[in-house]
Amino acid sequence: MVNLAVNIGGLRLKNPVMTASGCSGFGEELAAFYDVSRLGAILLKGITLKERMGNDYPRMAETASGMLNAVGLQNRGVDYFVREIYPVIRNYDTALIVNVNGSTIEEYVEVTQKINALERIAAIELNISCPNVKEGGMAFGVSCPAAAAVTREVRKSCKKPLIVKLSPNVTDISEVARAVESEGADAVSLVNTFLGLAIDAEKRIPKLSTVTGGLSGPAIKPIALRMVWQVSQAVKIPVIGLGGIMNSTDAVEFFLAGAAAIQVGTAIFKDPFTPLHIIDGLQNYLERHGFSGISELSGRLQM
Repeated sequence: MVNLAVNIGGLRLKNPVMTASGCSGFGEELAAFYDVSRLGAILLKGITLKERMGNDYPRMAETASGMLNAVGLQNRGVDYFVREIYPVIRNYDTALIVNVNGSTIEEYVEVTQKINALERIAAIELNISCPNVKEGGMAFGVSCPAAAAVTREVRKSCKKPLIVKLSPNVTDISEVARAVESEGADAVSLVNTFLGLAIDAEKRIPKLSTVTGGLSGPAIKPIALRMVWQVSQAVKIPVIGLGGIMNSTDAVEFFLAGAAAIQVGTAIFKDPFTPLHIIDGLQNYLERHGFSGISELSGRLQM
């Protein structure tokens, strides 16, 4: 039998397939379709210190082979999450990972401290790469010193495995990965969305209220795959790959490029069962090729 279990920087998962933050809320949406215990992990919607209303509508636009979003981290704040949402989802039989956001290092740290107290939260994903908020977010992810600084301060407070989510909107993502690794990140996840623009030619206006937004979906997969390959050779910590994964073949490509686990995002909007199809497809692929586990597949790209 093939063993799909993985260990990502101390985070033990039953399989390497996670949902990407922001694409399935807090897991309740998926639980309406199937037993979420089959998932390796659920990345919960991004949480900030205080409530955020998000950006004005329209804030999503379909593009060729992808979508742009500028939701702007709309959420009710960490205290609301702790009080109202966590008690509802805490008994899901899968790893729950909180995506932590902030406009300042102090905000990142304070949110982390509140999440530390929640026993059933398995890990924290530090989001320093959101391209559609007016302050903070990507500002930390595009600078090595800033990325290192926020990782260092959060690491002091974080008692759980710490995953740092990287921005692709940089000159050399490997440098940023090494910077956060040096400050105690247990793993990195990449890539977040690319900054993009969509225009309504007839109205001659942007399709998003914010003008630009984050591009995701199949359109970004070749670039995301290249970045995962580069980063996996630059750091010793595990790399979680995401960006345009629509099926198990896409997932296999990310593992071959060096990923230790993967996240599924935009595909869920098309078919919420996609993560389960990928789990089954990975099992089949490993059996057909004689691998006993995902670790034997990771980084096996033949050059």
